[in-house]
Amino acid sequence: MNTPDFSKLKAVYVNCTLKQSPQKSNTHGLMSISKKIMKQEGVSVDEIRFADHDIAVGIYPDMTEYGAKTDEWPTLFKRIFDADILILGTPIWLGEKSSIAQKFIERMYAMSGKTNDKGQYLFYDKVAGCIITGNEDGVKHCAMGILYAMQHVGYSIPPQADCGWIGEIGPGPSYLDKESDAENNEFTNRNTTFMTYNLLHLANMIKQHGGYSAYGNSRNQWDNGKRWNFENPEYR
Repeated sequence: MNTPDFSKLKAVYVNCTLKQSPQKSNTHGLMSISKKIMKQEGVSVDEIRFADHDIAVGIYPDMTEYGAKTDEWPTLFKRIFDADILILGTPIWLGEKSSIAQKFIERMYAMSGKTNDKGQYLFYDKVAGCIITGNEDGVKHCAMGILYAMQHVGYSIPPQADCGWIGEIGPGPSYLDKESDAENNEFTNRNTTFMTYNLLHLANMIKQHGGYSAYGNSRNQWDNGKRWNFENPEYR
């Protein structure tokens, strides 16, 4: 089996903890496992803690054009868009992803109407996954919503694109607490590893093939009247 070369890939981890730096983030703890694999594979890695930035609420690319006094999103988005791989991390609160994670998704949605140089929606040729932590059930529920949103705006989702860790329901140790022994959880470690490599494999395949063909999926061509094999006599 040949060892793939992932060294031309870039990944960005967006931590949607509610805690600003330098407060301890359990989500960051689990994300670090995936980040370490990426770095050892030669991938360029960036990490953003979303709560550290003054991001306005809204669904437009720059909310200062819609009344917000400040909005760091346009600058921050450049770092996110520069990456081939996006990994969104969030804690679970009341069974749901964090409010910060929802804000991130809404701001990503604000960019989804833009197109690339092939006329496709902007996030084509990029892949996404998610990492979830918490002390209550909801890993799969949160992943379901996040991964749906990411594919809806144009990201590609590989197999096993989520991983997570949860402690016992109710108050108790979190991922980074020694008494949780979370770092030795076989299920979490396996899924985190598989997710990381599946993201790498899919991103690598897309990059090596020059991205998705624009045949049948170019918004610009559609707007210019191109219909490929959509033509149906019943609707002429």
